[in-house]
Amino acid sequence: MNGDDPQHNARTRRVPPPPGRPGEPPTPRPQRPEPHPPNPRRGEPQHRGAQRPEQPPIESTHKMHRDGPPSYAPPLAYSQVPPEPAGRRMPPSMRKPPSAYQPTQQPVPYHDPAQQPHAQRPRQYREPPPPPPAAPPSRRDRGAEPPRKRRKLHLFRWFLVLLVVLVVAAVAGVIKLDNSLNRIDALPNYADRVGDTPGTNWLLVGSDGRAGLTPEQEQELATGGEVGPERTDTIMLVHVPKSGPTTMVSLPRDSYVGIPGYGKDKLNAAFAIGGPQLLVQTVEMATDVRIDHYAQIGFGGFAGIVDTLGGIDVCVPKPIDDPLAGINLAAGCQRLDGPEALGFVRSRATALADIDRMNNQRLFMAALLKKATSGATLANPFNLWPLARDTAKSLKVDDGDHIWNLGQLGWALRGETVTTTVPIGGFDDTDSGNVVLWDKSKAGLFFDALAKDQPVPKDLLTR
Repeated sequence: MNGDDPQHNARTRRVPPPPGRPGEPPTPRPQRPEPHPPNPRRGEPQHRGAQRPEQPPIESTHKMHRDGPPSYAPPLAYSQVPPEPAGRRMPPSMRKPPSAYQPTQQPVPYHDPAQQPHAQRPRQYREPPPPPPAAPPSRRDRGAEPPRKRRKLHLFRWFLVLLVVLVVAAVAGVIKLDNSLNRIDALPNYADRVGDTPGTNWLLVGSDGRAGLTPEQEQELATGGEVGPERTDTIMLVHVPKSGPTTMVSLPRDSYVGIPGYGKDKLNAAFAIGGPQLLVQTVEMATDVRIDHYAQIGFGGFAGIVDTLGGIDVCVPKPIDDPLAGINLAAGCQRLDGPEALGFVRSRATALADIDRMNNQRLFMAALLKKATSGATLANPFNLWPLARDTAKSLKVDDGDHIWNLGQLGWALRGETVTTTVPIGGFDDTDSGNVVLWDKSKAGLFFDALAKDQPVPKDLLTR
């Protein structure tokens, strides 16, 4: 049988036949070396009582030289022996019992008896701590913005600061100017006064008052010295409608009208007799138009405003040579300083005398407002502030008037303005001297349109 055949067994176990020569006893086969002792750290079983078997003594080298090297290969380790093929099994008598050091196919975990396994504690779920509150951005973080954005933000902040400073300065300037106005009780309160009419009506008066002027200034302005009570040379009625152009009407100072309590006389006589209140009452009764605001300016203030503006440009229609007014002007457009402008609006040394003077006054007012409300004046605080300051000091207004009321008047006159005079019917010599007579029918229609806040008919306008 296959189990008794030594060649079959050697072929099956891959063990060569024992060496030797014929007739000699077989050389004992060296035993297979045992594997190294198990390593506890690798999980191999450890048998402390087992001892490694002794190795057979190695034969001397002279026998190996004499007999020659062995003709068989060293035995294979147990782990290197291939499994038996199917169908060929070694009989139980030929099987070698498993060695105590035979390695197992499956690793066995090693348990160190010195180490005590500690009980595993069940894990408990803990809520994660809340995130810390977000800290405000530090100055360093804020400065980490792009340079262009920081520059824009920086410029915007400076713009806001500058804007606030300008607003505060403007408010402070307006309050100071309003406190510098000279206020008088100009609007009368009498029985049967004209009722309130739509729109806003101003009475502008230019007086020959010389208060505050030195003798040198009176000589420069050709005022003629002290001539008695204060009189008025310029009287204008300005009607500012709710919509539409403003109407500025010149009232001749020699107009022959009825003065309440004094009979009929020249219009400027009312100012000389009773001051602003009697003048306002006389104008209201003659025109049936209620006066809402009053403003008065003297010689010195008039010339000072013109000089503050650096002069005004006026187109003189006819040459004027008036030693009493201190002027000698050629016809044509030219720039007038303060004294020349004052003489231009006062002079009557022309063919139509008082009529030409009213026309010159309207020319002057148009040129003055054009220069005062120009962009170069309003945009330059070094020009605007002295103008507003000198104007506020030079004016006399009613107790209820303020600097913003004057600003509204100037803005209304800056736009489209209709300049005209009251319709005149002729001249006459009376006990008061040479006077101007109004055309009663036309003058009634003229002032009725203003009282109703309606445009004045064109056929009633006089240039």
